Amino acid sequence: MSPHTTFRPNDWPTLGVEIELQLVDESSLALKSAFADVLAGVPDELHDYVKPEFMQSYIEINTDVCRTPAEVRKDLHAKVRAVEQAASRCGTQLFWAATHPFSRWQDQEITPNERYYKLANLLQETVIRPVTFGLHVHVGVKSGDIAMGVADRLQRHLPTLLALSANSPFWHGRQTGHHAHRVEILEGFPSGGLPPRLGSWAEYLDLVDQLRRAGFIESHRELWWDVRPNAANGTIEVRICDMPADLSGVVSLTALTQCLVHRLAQDIEEGVAEPPCHPVLVRQNRWRACRFGLGAALVDPPTLEPVLAREDVERLVSKLRPTAERLGCSSDLESVREMAARPTGSERQISLFEQTGDLSEVVRVLSESSRLGPISSDHRSDAGVFPYFVHFDGMPHTVVHTHEVPAA
Repeated sequence: MSPHTTFRPNDWPTLGVEIELQLVDESSLALKSAFADVLAGVPDELHDYVKPEFMQSYIEINTDVCRTPAEVRKDLHAKVRAVEQAASRCGTQLFWAATHPFSRWQDQEITPNERYYKLANLLQETVIRPVTFGLHVHVGVKSGDIAMGVADRLQRHLPTLLALSANSPFWHGRQTGHHAHRVEILEGFPSGGLPPRLGSWAEYLDLVDQLRRAGFIESHRELWWDVRPNAANGTIEVRICDMPADLSGVVSLTALTQCLVHRLAQDIEEGVAEPPCHPVLVRQNRWRACRFGLGAALVDPPTLEPVLAREDVERLVSKLRPTAERLGCSSDLESVREMAARPTGSERQISLFEQTGDLSEVVRVLSESSRLGPISSDHRSDAGVFPYFVHFDGMPHTVVHTHEVPAA
């Protein structure tokens, strides 16, 4: 059998995390086609984990297979720090967000790669325009049938994950009015968005086979769904999330995703029924999460009652606490509540722009605040630093501590 039809079983909800970070010029703060230069400075032993993406202004960093979010944190910290150092040596910084506030997609350079060139030739602007950056979390499950059942049941929770990760309010130098504009940009993909409801692994394989034979796709990699199975890894890959604003956000979302997938998989194995949820309701909630982020009023499918996204996060964390205890990630799951109580990445971006009126300053401040290692001395003055503050629900929150004060 083909390796893409044989689902590799996992007895533990293993984790594999992919983060897509922006490469920006340290002077202009615009996107910079610097992947090759940055990779050249990364230690050789990390080259299997530091990957190119469609555009040369991306850098993708992958974890090894991990068992817990704590392992993900340790794994990514070392790799991101190595990439930060390599980037700094070639005048480049990393920016953790799902869109760039002012750089244009038309100015980006495609990564030299035969597959990318074929996609660009076929899909044209549809595939070239979405210069967006996401978080992808793989969680191991026991079988292909369980993977497809989890994919179906997970759909009602995707808007909450999107709202929690919202970090793309700007596009091409303008405020879009959306907190997670990335998903709007991705809507043009012919095989993107919510996956179809598929009741079994056999049904999924039949669909992929039909799409191949019809000439719509060349492989399952072109199913750019919000959540999709990965047979080779034996995982469900959750792809809905914007790129969070920092590593702590990545770890929190990873913990929530692992617990949620494992709980749903257990329910399926134990024959626990779930109230029906129409895909149209999910799609409406998904749009609300895109528009309002954690301020969205999401409709609870069984009751049709509105629930604030922040309240739904609280409800999910409470429900998943026993699962987190079994998986050994209770503290990381609890950090999700703290994440939901703070401004989202999109709210931080908007607040900084309201204070400075300068989108390049938004990139500068947030790229420095997310940095895992010290900023080199030639990037600081001797006059000290002061914090920016955002105001959220009437309460000020310090979001950054590294904005330079000009020397007297």
